[in-house]
Order: sequence, then structure tokens, then C-alpha cells
Amino acid sequence: MSHAIRFRQTGGPEVLEWQAVEMGKPGPGAVRLRHTAIGLNYIDTYHRTGLYPVPLPSGLGIEAAGVIEEVGVKVKDLKPGDRVAYAGGPVGAYAQARVMPAERLVKLPKMIGDQQAAAAMLKGMTAEYLLRRTYKVKPGETILVHAAAGGVGLIMCQWAKALGAKVIGTVSSEAKAALAKKHGCHFPIIATRENFVERVHQITRGKRLPVVYDSVGKDTFLGSLDCLAPRGLLVMFGNASGAVPPFDLLLLTAKGSLFVTRPTLANYTATRQDLLHTANALFKVIAAGTVKIAPNQTYALRDAAHAHRDLEARKTTGSTVLLP
Repeated sequence: MSHAIRFRQTGGPEVLEWQAVEMGKPGPGAVRLRHTAIGLNYIDTYHRTGLYPVPLPSGLGIEAAGVIEEVGVKVKDLKPGDRVAYAGGPVGAYAQARVMPAERLVKLPKMIGDQQAAAAMLKGMTAEYLLRRTYKVKPGETILVHAAAGGVGLIMCQWAKALGAKVIGTVSSEAKAALAKKHGCHFPIIATRENFVERVHQITRGKRLPVVYDSVGKDTFLGSLDCLAPRGLLVMFGNASGAVPPFDLLLLTAKGSLFVTRPTLANYTATRQDLLHTANALFKVIAAGTVKIAPNQTYALRDAAHAHRDLEARKTTGSTVLLP
């Protein structure tokens, strides 16, 4: 018998329940793995609240590291005892053990620990596709990263700096500004007391930016558009403050023939080839020391509701890991 966090109705953290669950045997192309560390991500709150609907009742979580216990038939590249990690569906990572499709798992290199992997996979692969494929950041460019002290933000600051870019980042406090600066953010903006649009215009001397990375959503959307140079790209990849309401597309014309995209990791790692490309690119920068990733806080898995409350209250920084 194993245990998992599940929920029967959408709502606040209080809907999360610690339940005993039956563990089935892995079918063809699947493996059973025992989790050693589980990643906490903002998308988990979207599933819990119903912003991103999932069939109910449901498990939660899309990122973890663990050890394979049993493999089903037609699994060729994995065996019991292998250390693996994943980021992306199917939902259900908040569990002591689970059955997973083998094609969605990536073997972990020896130099990457389990907690590091659980802190790095989803956020790190997100940073890879955002910086290298959604918009390919070039040396000498200046970019804006909202929530620069968050899990994805800290990784993006380091990676973008290594690419030769100057990074402007919004944060909510002095402590988070210091943390973002330590991780490569050249110009932290404390958005709770500064107008980030005005600061961007000052920093760029009115030239504005080729790209803005926005995981905040409703509260920053219009301001993010105002930070872009003509033909600039706004990359919306989260809704921490709520979903962006409908808007008139002519607004993009008025502000300089702007572009807006709403990418997801699922689309950028849809094939096995894309998944391995993205994971290997992440492992490479971690191995080189270019990007340093470690959980800034840990919680027991059964205390997932507490972790969600802290995440939504912006009490966490960087990556958070749940321990089974």
C-alpha cells in the first residue's frame, strides 16, 4: 500500500487529502517507480483550483525523481534500480510511488542528486525552451524576467547572464531582490514599491526590450506590453496573479506591432527526441556550473497543503521539494 495526495473537488489547499492508494503493476511500456523527491510548481495550484481542469477525483503534481522498482514489457532502455526523473504529465507526482510511461522518464546523471532533479526538471526545462527556442536570447540583449526570485526566475537569470544578456527582474521584497541579484539579475526591481515600466524605460534609456518573460499574468500583462520595443515579443508562461482577461488585438498594433505567445513545456517536449534534447541541455549547464539549482525549502509530502499556502503567499523562493 502506498500513499498519495489527492483531491475530490477544486478549491483552496484544504481540499488536498492524504490517502492510501493501491499500486498496480506496470503494463506494456510503463514502469513502477518509488519517488525520492517531488517538485512543487505553481501549475499544481492551477490544477487544484480548476484554472487548468483535470478529471476529478485526481492526484496532483507533474514533477519528481525516483528509483525504478519494476518495468513492464516493451521497456528496453530502463531497468529496476535506475535513477530517473520527469516533468510533465500525467498528473499524479504527489505520491510515494506510481506507475509512469517509460517514454516520459529521463535517466539522471550521477552528478545530479534526487532533490536537485526534483527542483530542476520542470523549471529548468522551462527555462531552456523559453530562452533558447521561444525566443533565442542573444549576447548584448536586455530582457525582463518577472518573478525573478521564483523557481523559474532564478534559473532564467543565471542562464540568460551566461548567454551574455543583461537581465532586469521584478521581485516583491528587498530579500528577493538580493537573491535575484546573487543569481545573475543585473537590475532587480521591487515591483511592490517601484513602477516596473518606468524603471525599464530608465534602464534601457527609452529603447525598451526585445522580449519580456511573464509568469505573473493579469497584474503585469499591460505593463509588460509597455516594456517592449516595436515588434517585441511578450512570452506569457504563467498566471500567478490570475488569468489575463480578453483584450482587443488592435492594442498590439497600437503599441508597436507586438507579438504575444502562450507556450507550455508539454508542447516543447511532446516527442521523446524533444524531451531528451531539453533535459540534456539542462544537465549540461548544471554540470558546467553555469546554472546552480537546489531546493530552497522542503516539506513533507503529506504537508502539501501547507506548501501550497506558502507558495501562493509568496513565502517561498526558488525551488521547493516535497519529500515522501
